Amino acid sequence: ALKDLDAEIISLENSFTDEEKFISLFVGGSTSDIVTLNVSGTVMATKRETLLVIDESMLAQQFDDTKWTEQGCKNMRVSEWTSEEIAKWVKKISNIQEDVSNLFQENDINGAELLALNEFGLEKIGVKRAGTICLLLKEIKQLEKASQDVVTLIEHSPYCFGKILDFLRMKQVSSLELCGDPALPSVCEHKRDMFEKVVKYYFPG
Repeated sequence: ALKDLDAEIISLENSFTDEEKFISLFVGGSTSDIVTLNVSGTVMATKRETLLVIDESMLAQQFDDTKWTEQGCKNMRVSEWTSEEIAKWVKKISNIQEDVSNLFQENDINGAELLALNEFGLEKIGVKRAGTICLLLKEIKQLEKASQDVVTLIEHSPYCFGKILDFLRMKQVSSLELCGDPALPSVCEHKRDMFEKVVKYYFPG
């Protein structure tokens, strides 16, 4: 009976370890490695490593280290900026007095708050000159647009690409030996031809 109990405890410990790995896979890591995709108007998000699961695929090539760095995604997550990063950004704006950047640090303005600032908000943190307020509002608007442009455009059917993305996620889980090989996606009859074309595009081999 004692041996059976020991075996059960070991089995539970292994199960907890697997569960911890599974949870870590989906919620762990840095948010800077999250890719936001605009799939023909439908927004999807996934970890970049999920898109790299199948070597030699078009997705793996599109999101490899070189191209990901070129996209500048890690630098443009404005909503995650600290007040120090914002102060550095303000200092680089032409015709803005250097002491204005200190106001953002003194008021502990973060990236999300920066993007929400309007004329009233800038006045509340201590920006007094009308010209300075106008320049800041213009730069904030351009910064918001640049941040949104980081979203990667995927010009394919959201239904088909979503199926592929779900398969890649399960493929990644399988690679960690947390489950068996995933089944091929189940696709409705009238979408099958379209799905096969998308698959051939991203996985020509």
